[in-house]
Amino acid sequence: MAAPNTPSPDYVVEGDTEKGTSTNQAIDEVAENKNISEKEDEGNFQNGVQRVRAITTVWSTKTLVLMFVLLYLVSFVDAMLVSIQTTLNPYITSSFHKHGLLSVVGVVPTILGGSSKLTLAKIIDIWGRVEGFLCMLFLITIGLIMKATCKSMEVYTAAHTLYWVGHIGITYVIEIMLADMTSLKNRMIILGLMGTPGICTTFAGPKIADLFYANLTFQWAFGAFAIILVGVCIPMLVVMLLMQRKVERFGVLEKERSTRSWWQSIVYYAVQFDVLGIVLITAIFALILLPFSIAQYAPKGWASGYIIAMEVLGVSCIPAFYCWERFFSPVQFLPWKYLKEPTIIGSCLLYCFMFASCDVWNAYFSSFLQVVKRLDITSSSYVVSTLSLTSFFFSPIIGLLIRVTGEFKWTAMAGIPIFLLGTALLIPFRQPNTHLGLIIMTQIFVGLGSCIFSVCGQLAVMAVVTHQEIAVVLAIWGLFGSIGASVGYAIAGGMWNNILESEIHDRLPVESKNLTASIFSSLVTQLSYPDGSPERVAIVDAYGDLQRKMVIVGACLVPICIVCTYVWRNVNVKKLLVEQTSGNIW
Repeated sequence: MAAPNTPSPDYVVEGDTEKGTSTNQAIDEVAENKNISEKEDEGNFQNGVQRVRAITTVWSTKTLVLMFVLLYLVSFVDAMLVSIQTTLNPYITSSFHKHGLLSVVGVVPTILGGSSKLTLAKIIDIWGRVEGFLCMLFLITIGLIMKATCKSMEVYTAAHTLYWVGHIGITYVIEIMLADMTSLKNRMIILGLMGTPGICTTFAGPKIADLFYANLTFQWAFGAFAIILVGVCIPMLVVMLLMQRKVERFGVLEKERSTRSWWQSIVYYAVQFDVLGIVLITAIFALILLPFSIAQYAPKGWASGYIIAMEVLGVSCIPAFYCWERFFSPVQFLPWKYLKEPTIIGSCLLYCFMFASCDVWNAYFSSFLQVVKRLDITSSSYVVSTLSLTSFFFSPIIGLLIRVTGEFKWTAMAGIPIFLLGTALLIPFRQPNTHLGLIIMTQIFVGLGSCIFSVCGQLAVMAVVTHQEIAVVLAIWGLFGSIGASVGYAIAGGMWNNILESEIHDRLPVESKNLTASIFSSLVTQLSYPDGSPERVAIVDAYGDLQRKMVIVGACLVPICIVCTYVWRNVNVKKLLVEQTSGNIW
């Protein structure tokens, strides 16, 4: 029997009413309990959440539209910058004569970028959305300035780390601000529209990067975008600050005046931020994920002492985090009732296995296209991007479907056969003699399936929490995507390093077997052999065999997605009795 003060769920679950109880009576009871729960939760909202709820009560529809346009402009410039720097990275590392370190440049930024969202979630909940956005904009600006002036690979790596953490943070804050501006039934339409700049920047970014590289230098690209990005961010920040002053002037939200001493403030924010909880959960993900990326560079690989120590310490932090959050934390990182919520757990695991399945065979897809299909770098990038382009295009459409039906669980279930079909078709089609059009077709199927999973999964974690917890659950959900990607890349890397070299050796003619190591280690060497030569035939056949095995592994992970979506609660977002957000929203 639940405790008397246990809050009611924030949703209506079909089939939960007892037999013999009329639907109207059940809805009335839930509505009454829901109103009580919302009043209780309103007092528990942290300062940043209270502030944004107050702002949405005073802005007009024109201001709402203006905010979306300004956020869209920021997203467009940020996406363009990502596309440009991704294209320039190989040339930048080559300019320092360290092209072999290209993959290393992204290791630490990826881990820190994912983990930093946990801290950022508390910052924007306690201090405010604008403050969190400014922190991330500061990191991006410093990173870009360092990139524009760097003279060594070490400085560039540090600069890229600052830039990437800021980039991940800005995109995350924009997602949270859009969640503040929308109702659940419309939210995924707006979030989907915010991703559409990727359709343009995928094609425009490499061309702009080429113009910078050919006519100026890569330093000019980063210097220019440091100014451009700040310029497009200022109008959005001004609008939010003006709205904040307006609510203070109207008395909707009183300006907080602290009487705490500096020591009391440190203790207060340490409690509010749940510092120990953040440290533990960040350590879990960072220590477990980082070895997957750096083990190949360790002296003894996975047998190296510090690699083993990182994994052991990371796993040990899991029960420590559980005990702290369950029994000791004064202000929990995420209320315990949500940490055991099946919808949140299922959605996070779905996102994890989706990335793991895709990245097993997608990690070396570009190399396959260049070596086997003889595509140049730009064309191979376009084919690889077909998956993400499909997702960008269909995300608003899936959001509209949820808007009409209110269902996200069964929409996600509908994505399973599409995702499985696309992955399974890769087994016969990811071969040297397959027409390129069929390969692109499978990319579209997988892109559509993963799009459905992403849209529904993101909505699922938000549908079962209050406004206070949205930032935290989205941070955790995104982290599980990072886990899946790291696992997928680790599997792909293991298969690549343990299978491809031996397959090439077995297929090479006797007189060329001594070239195995040089062929395996160099993409340029693989591309140098003419069509029809015994060496090229051996390389192409080895690629085809390995790609087939990678796709089979990826396909084996897809059925797990069925279980992950099955455990979700059947929430209909059109029938929610009380909306998470407040004020003038879409």
